[in-house]
Amino acid sequence: MAANVLRAGARWGALALIVGANVIAQAQTLMPLDDRELSTVSGRDGVSFDFSNFSLSGDARITYTMPAPATASLWLGHPYMARSDDAKREFTDPYRLDIFQRTGLADYFNIAFPANPDGTARWQFAFDFGINADGVDFQGGTLIFKDLVFYGGGLQMSTPVDGDGTAFGLGLRLDIGNLLLRPRARDDIAVADPATVGEQLNLRGIHLGAVGADGAWLNTPWQIAEVTTQPGIFNAVTDASGNSRLHIGIGWPTGPDGAPWGGLVVDNVTFKSDVTGTLDLGSSRIGAMQIQFLDIKLRP
Repeated sequence: MAANVLRAGARWGALALIVGANVIAQAQTLMPLDDRELSTVSGRDGVSFDFSNFSLSGDARITYTMPAPATASLWLGHPYMARSDDAKREFTDPYRLDIFQRTGLADYFNIAFPANPDGTARWQFAFDFGINADGVDFQGGTLIFKDLVFYGGGLQMSTPVDGDGTAFGLGLRLDIGNLLLRPRARDDIAVADPATVGEQLNLRGIHLGAVGADGAWLNTPWQIAEVTTQPGIFNAVTDASGNSRLHIGIGWPTGPDGAPWGGLVVDNVTFKSDVTGTLDLGSSRIGAMQIQFLDIKLRP
């Protein structure tokens, strides 16, 4: 027994010497990196994510009620959301959330949308809405976004330079197959013009994106607001009478090139009514536009 133990100990000792020699040999091949090599290595705070077989539906309702003494309210309810997947780029063309630093300003979040070059990732949205004001309970019906396609762009968020609220930037290049307003009933949201819908407004083929100053379509996102050079703002403001209001705005551009140019095309606008028939208004186009300043306050 003692001899077997000694032989086993000798074998493990030889193995330890071999492993130790290999470790020493490998350690001798490691070389320190100089500052120039280290400067080419960079890291960022961020995360990539995507949706697969995503859908959402339910009976939830969000209500905004004006501060007292006002009693008016606006509600959104019965949401539906779904997105098709890009089979060629499953999880390789994701959303990306990054945090960027700015000199003398607060950091900001940047949510970059997928490039979606083939337009196969398509969103479907639907929600009901209504307004209750001045004793009138207005049931607005259902708003439907059918085949909403984002091509790049993204959303930026930070704290504003002055005051409270959220500063934002927004870049959009999108197509919408149909934007539908159905005041009577939601019906089949997968069909743009079902025979069972007696009344609706149909904006078919909406295209929004960047254009050159000459109106030439660039097929790139239109930077509607930029968190540093032309920030948007979403907050609540209180006037001299003590009335609070929701406020949405976009500041004056401070960059050297001014406000970016955007274009909007609607292929067809149609009103449908089972009382007056169908009214086809044809197409509509804004060749080039800029947002120099925007200030919207919801009054009580």
